[in-house]
Amino acid sequence: MAPVMRLSRFNIAALAFGLAFLYLPIVVLVIYSFNASKLVTVWGGWSTRWYTEFFNDRAMLDAAWMSARVGLVSATAATLLGTLAAVALTRGARFRGRTLMSGMLYAPLVMPEVITGLSLLLLFVALDAERGFWTVTIAHTSLTMCFVAVVVQSRLAGLDRSLEEAAMDLGCDPARAFVAVTLPLIWPAMAAGWMLAFTLSLDDLVIASFTTGPGSATLPIRIYSEVRLGVKPEINAICTLIIGFIAVLIVGASLASKLSSSRGDSAAPL
Repeated sequence: MAPVMRLSRFNIAALAFGLAFLYLPIVVLVIYSFNASKLVTVWGGWSTRWYTEFFNDRAMLDAAWMSARVGLVSATAATLLGTLAAVALTRGARFRGRTLMSGMLYAPLVMPEVITGLSLLLLFVALDAERGFWTVTIAHTSLTMCFVAVVVQSRLAGLDRSLEEAAMDLGCDPARAFVAVTLPLIWPAMAAGWMLAFTLSLDDLVIASFTTGPGSATLPIRIYSEVRLGVKPEINAICTLIIGFIAVLIVGASLASKLSSSRGDSAAPL
């Protein structure tokens, strides 16, 4: 058995400093979202008035609903396309140009969002497409599909192919074997990919600013336009709600990933 390494004081201090650097600003934002004062930097007691202000702000609610619709549609489309791409790369036969296809699929992972947004804008202008809900949705789908493909492909790579082969030996065709055997094993990874895609869509500002049009501003764009005129306490409340929602998605994605791993482990002896 390997010896257990104890944390030194320096390691503990470095860890505490790193966590404080990452999360202390978020904690301060959450606390000040309950500030009763109109001045963001002046504490005026505890209050939930700014949450009420948000739910009475029609423009903010419309932007939030726009972001939710774009996130739902783009995450669903990205999950379907990303899963098909992952299956093709993992289970498909070798073909010429496979490396190029993989590189093009994963390019948005490292591509600056400014370049992606500008290229999509030029595409929509060339097609004379009216910018709005669908252009933002297409842009977010192209951005998040690669993330879903990475998550699903990693899960497919760890599955035992003999399970599908056993199903085909019992009379299933390849498509039915995939639906009956493989799909139930990878659906937690697909769910985790969907949650990741939805979170990325909800968070995006740069690409949406290039591809959106009049009357279709997403919530990050609306928040950015408000912040340029000065931070209002209502913005703290909105950001706190977003943080809470994304935290729920992260926990859900983590649970889905653990469920995927446990199902794979339990099916391995078969």
